[in-house]
Amino acid sequence: MSTTPIPRPPIAPPVVTPTTPPLVPTSDQAVVLYVLAVYLIVLIPLWHLPGARHLISPLKLLIVGWHELCHITMAMMTGGKVLSITIDPNLGGATRVEGGHAPTILSAGYVGSTLFGFLLLIAGWDTLGSKVASWVIAIGLLCPLVLVRDKLTIVLTFFYEALLIGFWFIDHANALRFYCLFVGTMSIFYVVWDISDDRFFNKVNDSDATQFSLLFPHIPVHIWAMFWLVFSALFFIASVLIGIASFKLSAADMQAQAAQWLPT
Repeated sequence: MSTTPIPRPPIAPPVVTPTTPPLVPTSDQAVVLYVLAVYLIVLIPLWHLPGARHLISPLKLLIVGWHELCHITMAMMTGGKVLSITIDPNLGGATRVEGGHAPTILSAGYVGSTLFGFLLLIAGWDTLGSKVASWVIAIGLLCPLVLVRDKLTIVLTFFYEALLIGFWFIDHANALRFYCLFVGTMSIFYVVWDISDDRFFNKVNDSDATQFSLLFPHIPVHIWAMFWLVFSALFFIASVLIGIASFKLSAADMQAQAAQWLPT
């Protein structure tokens, strides 16, 4: 008895889906890179030029306030006593402390500003992350008003709050990403604005780099400035690499994800 083999359908070869190398930016990520480059260029005159610098006073107060808060927190954690606090968008910040561990307290300012900017930059690669970060920015903009008496700064603060709220409704909150990226760039490179204000624009309050040179006289101020600049730049580069490698969602996918939390 002979049997006829039953023909089987051909087995298709496995489908190989092309994969994009993790550090190759998508088209959406390329836009973020261009925006960051523009921010780095634009922030230099915005921070220093008369007239222009007043327009971003509330954001400067947010950054300076956080910087000083880091000094205060570390002073209290190391047993120090806070004598006075100054937060001014033009004069800079100053926290006078008695006791505590001076190097740790002094380091906390630049480290805290850098880490805050780093987290905001990471959030700026994703719409949902920017939504969460926007609440931190909104609260941070209001806190310095306790010490502010300038009417223009108060009006501008509420303008930036209104702008933040408005961005929630632009392209399903996608515009918030660029708000977070702007504030994040300001904060992560606070060392640049602090040192340049001190060295070139005769700011009343010394920069932390100057304070480090007074604390450690054998190391000149320009070495401290270079050290903290490299420190901030490395975190900026790390935020870019993490953003490119981790946030590969398309704009539509980000909108769908973000719509699950406080949809607009």
